[in-house]
Amino acid sequence: MKHSLLIAVREWKERVRSGSFLLLSVLGPLVILGLIYLLFAFGGNSKQHWKVLIADPANIMETKILAHPDPNVEYAFADGYIELDEFRDGKRYQEYDALLEVNEKVLSNKLAFVFYRHQPDVRMQTRIQFEYERRLEEIMVKQFTDLSIADFRKIKQPMNVVFRDVYDPHDEASDLRGWVGLVFGALIFAFIFLFGMTILRSVNREKSNRIVEVVLSSVSSRELMLGKLLGIGMAAFIQFMIWVIIITTGLYLMREFVFMDMFDASNLNVQQLAIEASDKSYQESFLAAKEYNRFVELIYERIQFGNMIGFFLLFFVTGYFFYGALFAGLGATMGSESDGQQFVLPLIAVLCFSLYSGYYYMNYPESTMSTVFHYLPFTSPVVVMVKLAQGYAPGHSYEIYLSLITLIVSTFIMLGIASRLYKNGILQFGHRLKLRHLLKWLRNT
Repeated sequence: MKHSLLIAVREWKERVRSGSFLLLSVLGPLVILGLIYLLFAFGGNSKQHWKVLIADPANIMETKILAHPDPNVEYAFADGYIELDEFRDGKRYQEYDALLEVNEKVLSNKLAFVFYRHQPDVRMQTRIQFEYERRLEEIMVKQFTDLSIADFRKIKQPMNVVFRDVYDPHDEASDLRGWVGLVFGALIFAFIFLFGMTILRSVNREKSNRIVEVVLSSVSSRELMLGKLLGIGMAAFIQFMIWVIIITTGLYLMREFVFMDMFDASNLNVQQLAIEASDKSYQESFLAAKEYNRFVELIYERIQFGNMIGFFLLFFVTGYFFYGALFAGLGATMGSESDGQQFVLPLIAVLCFSLYSGYYYMNYPESTMSTVFHYLPFTSPVVVMVKLAQGYAPGHSYEIYLSLITLIVSTFIMLGIASRLYKNGILQFGHRLKLRHLLKWLRNT
């Protein structure tokens, strides 16, 4: 183990002192922050157009919603109730993208539902809520107060508009938090792929220039492989922590100084809110800020990061050793760098499939395949992150520990397999890698 630690330190120093490591550690998160800024700063230029049918049986809105037409949303009114099945399947309603239900108690309970056919972006959701709420404000001022619109908006309470898929009205499919878990899982596999390929190239390079022959005269092949995995793994972990610090700090600074929440009382400008709907430049600024802050609210407030980060680190480390051992074993058995590409491609396919398993779980959380993906060591890191973000059902928290134990046991098995391949293949040269070679080296102790 002493030799493994010395090799790990050497590998770690070699990685962190390289210019590419330092460049990617800083440039990578800055690029992500830049993309986030562009997404929310200029995302309002999309030309998405919706036709919304408003079911208003009590005629509360008096068949009116906007003083000036909105080029992005076209509204129509229906006099009576519309059943969801009828709206979803009826031919007369197929031209409409969404159904907005106005119930008789909306002025008191401040609750409304929008059932859509296709998932709208956050800006379209905010636009519909904003325009619907403005119309209800006019009605409430007219019926219940002697205040002006501007004075009323100083004391008003916001509407709670719930958007649901017309094909999933009970909201049984995954919610936005599942995407946060998927991002966590994607980060795990992104770093596994990047540093797994680093392991493979490092092993193959030392094998090709015969340095490994000198090293193996002082240490065993098992110690060499373990030291390489530890050293490169420490570099990956440090780089990831740099990313986390820069991205988290950047998001906080953008929320505080760039995209301030316009619904926050400290930032509220009543005169601006009183601007007519025809002022499109202010509306776009308003919608962009609201869209961004929903994203930040999700990141900072709706995710239990104490649990997420703890289990993320456990699955990150375990998953790295599981796949890293596989990359190391493959690198040791390659006759040349180009020779091993035929086996690298299947590994990349497995990583891509693992990411897809997280998306599959979001859409079919109760299926048998989702349960298999939750415990399968190749896919469990990303699936567990998705399920953890959504929240485990009461009494089912043991599932995450069972998945982690399964992954740990699988990692030890994979390390044993990789050590055999490493021991028997690292000193083999000039051969074309074939499946029978792998089977032969696995049988040899």
